[in-house]
Amino acid sequence: MMLSSYGGFGAPQAMQQEAENARARAEEGRDKNADPHLRSCAAVTGYHIHAIDGDIGHVYGMLIDDETWAVRHLIVETSNWWAGHQMLIAPQWIEGVSWAEGTVSVKLTRQAVKEAPAFEPPKSVTREDEARLMCGR
Repeated sequence: MMLSSYGGFGAPQAMQQEAENARARAEEGRDKNADPHLRSCAAVTGYHIHAIDGDIGHVYGMLIDDETWAVRHLIVETSNWWAGHQMLIAPQWIEGVSWAEGTVSVKLTRQAVKEAPAFEPPKSVTREDEARLMCGR
C-alpha cells in the first residue's frame, strides 16, 4: 500500500523542513558572537538620509580609511531632492541609524547637507579636507 501524503525521510516536505532547520542552526551559530551594531557597507547603501527638517538623499557609498577601516565619510546622493549631487557627510554628524526603517539621521538641516563638500571621485580626500569638514559644517 502506498500513501500519497507520506512525509517520511526523502519526501520533498521532509527535505525542505531539514533544509530550513539547517539554515536556522547556521544562523543561530553565526549570530552567537555577532555584534548587533555591525552592518556591512552594502547593507547601509541606499538608506535614506533624514536631516533635521526632512529627507535629503540616500547613502550612495562610504569612504573607508584603508589603514584603520574607519568610516571617514558617507557619500550622500541628493539627486531626488537636488539635481545629481553627491555630498560628503562626516560620521560625527550622524545622530542615529534605524535598521528597521532604513534611515540615517543627521544633525544637519537639508541646506547644510546641500552645502557640504561635494564628492569628486577622481580626487582623493586628504586629511586637510577632513579637517575642513570637521570645522566647517
